[in-house]
Amino acid sequence: MKKEVSTAKNLDVLYEDNHIIVVNKRPGDIVQGDKTGDKPLSEVVKEYLKEKYNKPGNVYLGVVHRLDRPTSGVVLFAKTSKALPRLNKLFKEKQTKKTYWAVVQPAPPKQQDRLEHWMKRNPKQNKSYAHSKEVPESKKAILSYRTLKELDRYTLLEIDLETGRHHQIRSQLSAIGSPIKGDLKYGAPRSNKDASIHLHARKLELIHPVKKEPLIIEAPVPQGDAVWEACGF
Repeated sequence: MKKEVSTAKNLDVLYEDNHIIVVNKRPGDIVQGDKTGDKPLSEVVKEYLKEKYNKPGNVYLGVVHRLDRPTSGVVLFAKTSKALPRLNKLFKEKQTKKTYWAVVQPAPPKQQDRLEHWMKRNPKQNKSYAHSKEVPESKKAILSYRTLKELDRYTLLEIDLETGRHHQIRSQLSAIGSPIKGDLKYGAPRSNKDASIHLHARKLELIHPVKKEPLIIEAPVPQGDAVWEACGF
């Protein structure tokens, strides 16, 4: 059974002003339209804005970054054409900080570590492979993790990304023998019933593109999930 995806009425808005809107993505949502033809989160947000402000005609919304479909958490959109290029610049120049939570099994070899790999993407498989040494057409990937909580079967990690590669967290954790719960593509023994994986974009930190003030946005984990609840949330 698939998890219920977002609609304009149940959209979880974490922050909104005249320039940006930040929502808590549900597992199963796609951020931007793809070949599946499923309604993307960007269109849901447009509907929400159209209804909230009773706007005639088309609503402007700029997609700044994305999360994988089975993940959850913070997604930021630009509400104006002024904010979009400024946000794109912040993300491109790595002037944002992204913090993720991941539930893995088994526990990683160390309580905390900094992982460096060379990532090579296979577009046909929609998968990225983490190599210990540089290989042709690979890009360097770096993340740091620390253990937040140890359960009987699972371990909760907090992850800080230094680079933003395709499926980076999923691939790097798999490479050290600790795949994310539910992530069959990267070595988990079984899928989650709702096709999600236990990877959550917990926090986004940046300087507001127009106000130039520090902005820190946190997203609650998906509700009604037994494993997240066991972690204390």
